[in-house]
Amino acid sequence: MKIEKYSIGIGDRFGHQGRAQLAAFVKAREQGVEVVPVWNKSNREHMLIGTNPANTRQEADNAVKELGWKGAYYVDADHIGLKTVDLFIEPSNYFTLDVADFIGQKPEESDLAEFIDHWSKYIGTLKAPGLKEGLLVTKETITSVGKKYLVAVKEAGKIYRYVASRKGKDNFITEVSTDETNTPQTPVELFFILAALSKEGVPLQTVAPRFSGQFLKGVDYVGDLKQFDREFEQDVAAIAFAAKEFSLPESLKISVHSGSDKFSIYSIINRAIKKFNVGLHLKTAGTTWLEEVIGLATSGGNGLQIAKEIYAQSYLRFDELAKPYLTVIDIDRKKLPDPLKVKNWNSGEFVNALKHDQSCAQYNTSFRQLVHIGFKVAAEMGNRYTSALVASQKEINAGVTENIYERHLRPIFLGND
Repeated sequence: MKIEKYSIGIGDRFGHQGRAQLAAFVKAREQGVEVVPVWNKSNREHMLIGTNPANTRQEADNAVKELGWKGAYYVDADHIGLKTVDLFIEPSNYFTLDVADFIGQKPEESDLAEFIDHWSKYIGTLKAPGLKEGLLVTKETITSVGKKYLVAVKEAGKIYRYVASRKGKDNFITEVSTDETNTPQTPVELFFILAALSKEGVPLQTVAPRFSGQFLKGVDYVGDLKQFDREFEQDVAAIAFAAKEFSLPESLKISVHSGSDKFSIYSIINRAIKKFNVGLHLKTAGTTWLEEVIGLATSGGNGLQIAKEIYAQSYLRFDELAKPYLTVIDIDRKKLPDPLKVKNWNSGEFVNALKHDQSCAQYNTSFRQLVHIGFKVAAEMGNRYTSALVASQKEINAGVTENIYERHLRPIFLGND
């Protein structure tokens, strides 16, 4: 199984928007660009909402059947480890191996010594095609990578081999995520992480590095755009070079996690993938859930009431809801409007605060981030929430399709012209 050149991960918290999501990919295809959808949902989300991976598979299959989609599509076991993978084995054909907890763990001395000895042949300056400046490699560089990432690489190998023993090694796509760490990987570090994964026998097809700047939930990129531009090009070049150097799958490509709504970097990504003629995987998640809340608010009546309740409860339960996301949110609690004030808002006022339109004076990034992490509140509403989705289906569907096509697929893969 070989991943196509362009793909986007499309999370759908409640499993109601598969068709609306896929409609965006149909529009892209009509414009001459083939991007494949990857439905992704983590074990944590399944636990909070009360769904399971088989539900995600059913949603994807139904959307594909209803729209007559003839292209490839995938169901991602998102951020799984050995403790959580079993439920995903049968319904998934894409596995994102999460080894974040193992990054920084001290390797065995013998393993580290072997790692340093094996890769010391690269000490000097690496000439990666497409980069004007070479990548400097020292023994200290190799030692540092081994100390920080070798245990994580070995864990990735364990997870991969377990999945392969259950599904067959050629029946799924493997992604390795190294983005959940405090510091970005340099291109040289990424090169040796891929070297180690190759030696470990992991035929990964996408890799998600940690970039500089902040990739916060549901809002634009926060950081130095020039630095990101430089880093992204270097990472793309390092990945392409490593794929050839270590006989990794030729389909190996970069993956951008928490990529939804990072509007300011999309033109940078577009230029880089065209310049190097490489693939891209971009992972979105809560952006579709936010479009659901926007659609409910837009429809007025009961939908607006539910949207207001979600915000009010999220406001009251801030610490509980924020705890799992503290590294990927930046909410100024002073800028959160009082729920009593929000209770009197009309549809337009609620939508203006929530919808990601930076030209709108009422847009509130703290408000948006709080609603983003408040899906647990909606899950606790049960049928009341999902029935509201059905009642507001027209408004929600339009927003979901427009968001994925106009705000993600078009600027990244077609360009804005």
